[in-house]
Amino acid sequence: MKNFIIKYYPYILNKYTVVTTVFLFILVFGERNGLVNQFNQRDKYNKVLEENEYFKTEITKLQNDHINLFSNAKNLEKYAREKYLMKRDDEDVFIIVKK
Repeated sequence: MKNFIIKYYPYILNKYTVVTTVFLFILVFGERNGLVNQFNQRDKYNKVLEENEYFKTEITKLQNDHINLFSNAKNLEKYAREKYLMKRDDEDVFIIVKK
């Protein structure tokens, strides 16, 4: 190892080698625009795109449910009874909770 360093010492301390090494270090580990940061930003971007697609599908499902719910009075009554535990005056509601 020592012979290797002594043999290549002039090439290691060459000004072009030093400048190139510093440039590559800044390119990879630079604060704002480094490659590491670029990969992290790309991962965040891909996650946001996936969330965007998920929410688009959820919006279409909810729009379809809204149309089905308000298109028929029976559907609206069924939803109110199940979701908000509403009842008619002459009825009793029993809630069964499974453990």
